[in-house]
Amino acid sequence: MNNIRTQRPGPLVFFLILALTTWAISSTALYSQVKKVTYRPGPGDFKYTFGQSRPVMKVRPGTVMETYTEDCYDGRVKKPDDLPTEVIPPGHDNPQTGPFYIEGAEPGDTLVVHLISLEPVRDYAISSYFPGFGILTPTRYTAMLNPPLPETVWWYQVDKNKGTVRFQARQGNFSCELPIKPFLGCLGVAPADNEVRTTVVPEAFGGNLDSPEVRPGHTIYLPVNVKGALLFLGDGHLVQGEGEIIGTAVEAAMKVVLYVDLVKNKKVDWPRIESDEYLMSLGSYRPLEDAFRIAHRDLIDWLVSDYHLEKMDAYQLLSQVGEARIAQVVDPNYTIVARIPKKYLPAGEQETPHEKIKRLKF
Repeated sequence: MNNIRTQRPGPLVFFLILALTTWAISSTALYSQVKKVTYRPGPGDFKYTFGQSRPVMKVRPGTVMETYTEDCYDGRVKKPDDLPTEVIPPGHDNPQTGPFYIEGAEPGDTLVVHLISLEPVRDYAISSYFPGFGILTPTRYTAMLNPPLPETVWWYQVDKNKGTVRFQARQGNFSCELPIKPFLGCLGVAPADNEVRTTVVPEAFGGNLDSPEVRPGHTIYLPVNVKGALLFLGDGHLVQGEGEIIGTAVEAAMKVVLYVDLVKNKKVDWPRIESDEYLMSLGSYRPLEDAFRIAHRDLIDWLVSDYHLEKMDAYQLLSQVGEARIAQVVDPNYTIVARIPKKYLPAGEQETPHEKIKRLKF
């Protein structure tokens, strides 16, 4: 038998083992606290207004939710020759999944929604022109004597493996592939003051924002206006240019995975979004410059309250490094996204909800 000497680990090794064991236990406990629920709506379960609907499920803060959304055509456009105005029942635009009652949510709180993943559930997606809708046509707000453009449907083939959709011109043989960049066109809560708003409207409660920033990896903050918040979501988009100028994106039914949390006793006035790189505030109103003002005023308020910049300093800093994106200019209210790179901000006093969520393992 060989005489092999076994050397005991030194104090540094013991310390490292103890630290790693403690980290593993704490991390496992953190991850195990994330409850997962699934809700799959049936054909008659979708809602067509924000607010004043019976909840479909109660959800605790700190829950991962898997659910499904229908496309903005209510699933009624099933082939390229279907005209939306002929197959969609009146008032059935932008069907919403939900609402979900968030336990413990009360007016004055902030609802936190972190989008984990979005994926199309069909091998096709749809875009169209609706008569009287879009930025380059007569509308109910821009009254003209000339007739609207012809109602038209574009049928997109979805290639999930390549992560693309194929644009095919209606006239001629031109086609090209567009990369999928999925987001939710609609994400909102019940409005304040017992209001009921249609699902084509964006406002302070969120709603039909049509912002590409409502996408996986981003955390959305919404004001809680009623007990339970009543969270609605829908109107999945696979591709959309800024402004959504024709009135629709590349619209698709979606499988949605999201994480829901709650910040107690802290109120936001307008929807906010946080990513790893940016803080963003969204303003929705008409005219466009008022939406622009709302978004930038709210972002300045955020810099003052959470980053302790003096108001005029925040105004100056945002004026120099701020960015603005036009989400859409076709809905009853227009939507602007004001954003500022986080790298230019002082460190916050505490970890943000987005930063905490990023430490979770879903």
